[in-house]
Amino acid sequence: MSLKKSTEHLLRDFNSRPTLRAGSLIITVFGDAISPRGGSVWIGSLIRSLAAFGISERLVRTSVFRHTRDDWLEATQIGRRSYYSLSNEGSRKFEQATLRIYGDPRQSWSGEWCLVLLADLPAEQKDVLRKELGWIGFAAISSDVLAHPATELPALRAALKRHDAERRPVVMQGSTLDERAGEAMRDLVHRRWNLEEIDARYGAFIARFRPVYAALQKSRNVDERLAFQIRTLLIQEYRRILLRDPLLPAELLPGGWNGTAAYQLCRNLYRRVYRAADVFMSSEFETVDGPLPPPAPEFYLRFGGLEQE
Repeated sequence: MSLKKSTEHLLRDFNSRPTLRAGSLIITVFGDAISPRGGSVWIGSLIRSLAAFGISERLVRTSVFRHTRDDWLEATQIGRRSYYSLSNEGSRKFEQATLRIYGDPRQSWSGEWCLVLLADLPAEQKDVLRKELGWIGFAAISSDVLAHPATELPALRAALKRHDAERRPVVMQGSTLDERAGEAMRDLVHRRWNLEEIDARYGAFIARFRPVYAALQKSRNVDERLAFQIRTLLIQEYRRILLRDPLLPAELLPGGWNGTAAYQLCRNLYRRVYRAADVFMSSEFETVDGPLPPPAPEFYLRFGGLEQE
């Protein structure tokens, strides 16, 4: 299958879904492509660039309005043109997600668990914290206990601080006492984190994007518009799965975990198309001062390092 046909297949698949995720795709474009290149873009160029994804001008404007209302985006009006960028809150959320999306998802594990005890909190605050800590991989072991292995404490502390819950929850670290307890804990992990569903989603991701990578391997030059479409859909689909993945250590995962192969495929495919996609964005996206500026230096740290010109 040619690169053009495999990309068209991705676009058809995206457009065929019962709910066209225009708003989610727009956040992907801002976080992946616009934020590292100055952060602001004229809505007209966004409308042009998203037309190939089956997203109409009306849908772009509606989605951008909703994101602005929900404090994901903010607008700057200059003359008759509107320029949009991630809000402070939107930037914070995507910066948090960036560490997961573009970093190595599997780290070494000491065998210790981080536990957050919610017993002394009001019921409403418990619900908020369960949802918030779920974003960084925690799951409820019981109604009052959240757990995660190998948790980065700065991310946990920041989440608690945002919800004025720095003192009331009890945060503890511990480990299982013997091999039998460790086996029981692994069984509990598989039930609480719904790993079968996440593994199946990774498998579908691999099946969807492997033909694209195979076509790229046969292509000497990559069409810049196709590269932008591939890169956008790649991060859109990977992001949707990864942000549900608790990023458990390998010791706790089932055999043949598809997440490992999905990360490698996403990394290799991104490295292959990002430069051509940036060329497309330089020609198509407009800011207040003209074309997008070059990517910030930290952009090139993604996926273990990208080559600079």
